[in-house]
Amino acid sequence: MGLLWRTVQSVARQREGSRRHFWGWLNAVFNKVDYERIKAVGPDRAAAEWLLRCGAKVRFEGFDRWHHDYNGLPTGPLGRYKIQAIDATESCIMYKGFDHLDGLKYVEEIKFNKCIYIEDVCLERLSSIENLQASLYMMEVVSCGNVTDKGVLALHTLRHLEYLFLSDLPGIKDKQTTVDRLQRALPRLDIALDLD
Repeated sequence: MGLLWRTVQSVARQREGSRRHFWGWLNAVFNKVDYERIKAVGPDRAAAEWLLRCGAKVRFEGFDRWHHDYNGLPTGPLGRYKIQAIDATESCIMYKGFDHLDGLKYVEEIKFNKCIYIEDVCLERLSSIENLQASLYMMEVVSCGNVTDKGVLALHTLRHLEYLFLSDLPGIKDKQTTVDRLQRALPRLDIALDLD
């Protein structure tokens, strides 16, 4: 009886592992950058398609409504719709797809809430994009367990960032030093914390 039970447990663990592996693989496929698509439809449309494919939402400049349905994206002339805000709550976006953000010039707000694939390199990459350094003024990073002090400190290059909300980030070990350094780099930045 004991051998049968151990065999059943072993098979169950293997199935769970392969299920996780499958979803990880599928999420990586969703994040693949198609540079030809970016050229064909423009950076905002291609980025919107990527974000929605991964479960995020976007809001376009001049619209109050958030778009979350890939098939419901507005159509029109190339370059007509500009992404103004990104809500990546519980999405599967990951570093691999961040090249989609390169051509975006009008993004003012980004929310990363419960994004299991967001990590320090994502925030570093985001902070290195010149267009976002000039346009982004509001950001939230909440319950992203792979973000540490290093990733938060990388945000210092977002020179127009005015509001940053940080919550439930267990990877942040030296909260006060991190906040102080960020505040020195960006004196106008209002940082709201819920890290206890």
